[in-house]
Amino acid sequence: MDIEKVEEILLEREKALDSYLREERGIVRLCAKAIKEVHKGDIEKAEEYVSRAKEKFSFLPEIPKSRAKHSEQEYVEALSLIAIYKAEDVPGHQEMGVGPDAYLLGILDCMGELKRLMLESLRKGKKENAEEYFSRMEEIYTETGHLHFSSALIPEFRKKQDVARIQLENARAKIIWE
Repeated sequence: MDIEKVEEILLEREKALDSYLREERGIVRLCAKAIKEVHKGDIEKAEEYVSRAKEKFSFLPEIPKSRAKHSEQEYVEALSLIAIYKAEDVPGHQEMGVGPDAYLLGILDCMGELKRLMLESLRKGKKENAEEYFSRMEEIYTETGHLHFSSALIPEFRKKQDVARIQLENARAKIIWE
């Protein structure tokens, strides 16, 4: 038996994964800060954080493709939110440089942040802005709501679709009553 060799290989993989996770956490933190800055209205600072996150992607060690890239999802969420806040088109997955699965999951995650922006706009009496954020939520759900993929292919996809649908319905109720 070559258990020692197997252990050596697995220890190297574990070391690479630990390094990956450390770098990934840094990217997620930067994207979270970018989202926070969007909510504060400081798009310049948000874009700076996203730019720093993008730079860090090149330093991520190679890992098995089967591992979901949480950092890519957060990056998509932050970039999408910034684009929508600036009334721009959301870039596609290739333009963002992320995989299609991370793109879909990140776009769906953006729904919650759009709902926050919508509610804050309503609170401040900016109904036109709120309606625009709601419209973008509808657009995202219309584009993604009909897609059906197994969780073996895209883990959490169906759950995120369900959450997005609920957020959209709740947002619709809020905007109708304002």
